Amino acid sequence: MTIKREKKRIRGVQLLPNLLTTGSLFGGFYSIVATLEGSFEKAAIAIIVSIFFDGIDGKVARITRTESSFGIEYDSLSDLVAFGVAPAILVYSWALIPFGRLGWLAGFIYTACVALRLARYNVQFSSVESKNFRGLPCPAAAGFTASTVLLYFHLGVAENFSKQIALLLMVYLLGVLMVSSIPYYGFKELDLLRRKPFGVLFLMVSILALVVAFPPVTLFIMGFVYVFSGPILYLLKRRRVAVEKTESSDSKV
Repeated sequence: MTIKREKKRIRGVQLLPNLLTTGSLFGGFYSIVATLEGSFEKAAIAIIVSIFFDGIDGKVARITRTESSFGIEYDSLSDLVAFGVAPAILVYSWALIPFGRLGWLAGFIYTACVALRLARYNVQFSSVESKNFRGLPCPAAAGFTASTVLLYFHLGVAENFSKQIALLLMVYLLGVLMVSSIPYYGFKELDLLRRKPFGVLFLMVSILALVVAFPPVTLFIMGFVYVFSGPILYLLKRRRVAVEKTESSDSKV
C-alpha cells in the first residue's frame, strides 16, 4: 500500500516540471503571435520569459527527482518552438524582410541549427557528462536575439540598412556557433541550494539589481559576453597549447 502511494506521489510531482516546460512553450507561441501582430517588443519579452521557465524546469525535475525521458523529449520540442521558430520569425519580420530570399533563408538556417543542436544534445545527454556545453546553447542564442531587439527599442534606433545587415550577420553567426564544437560554460556547478561565499551572493544580487534597473542594456551585455566568451576562450586555449608545444620542442632541441 505504501509503495502504491509513493508511486502515485511521484507521478503527481512529475506534473510540476512538465508544467514549467509548458510555460516555456507558451512563451514561444505567444512570441510568434505577438510578432504576427507587429508587437515586436512583446515578442522579445515573451522569449525572455520562455528562457526563465526553461531554466528552472530541469532544476525542479532534479530537485524532486522526477527526471524522465518524456520530460527530456518534451523539453526539446518546446525549445525548438521557443528558441528556434519564435526568434527566427521575430528577427525576419522585424528586420530581414527587405532582404527577401536571403532574409527568410537566414531564419530557416537559424531554426535548423537549433533543431540540430537539440538533437545532438539529446544523443549525448546520457553518454557525455561535462560541465561545459558543446556549441552555443539555443536558449542563450534566443536570449541574445531577443535582448538585441529590446535594446534597439530602448535606444530608439531608427530603421536603417546598417541595422538590418548587422542582424542578418548575427543570425547566421548564432546558427554557426550553435552547431559548432566550441565549448561554452554550462553553469552546471552552480547549485543555488548549497552554501556559497558572500562574494557570490553579492555578485548575483548586483546582477539582479542591474537587470531590474536597466533590463534591455543589462540583458544585452550579458548575452553578448556569453555568446562571444566561447570563441574567445577557445582561441586563447588553442594559442596556449600551441605555445606550450613550441616551448616543448625548443627544450628538446
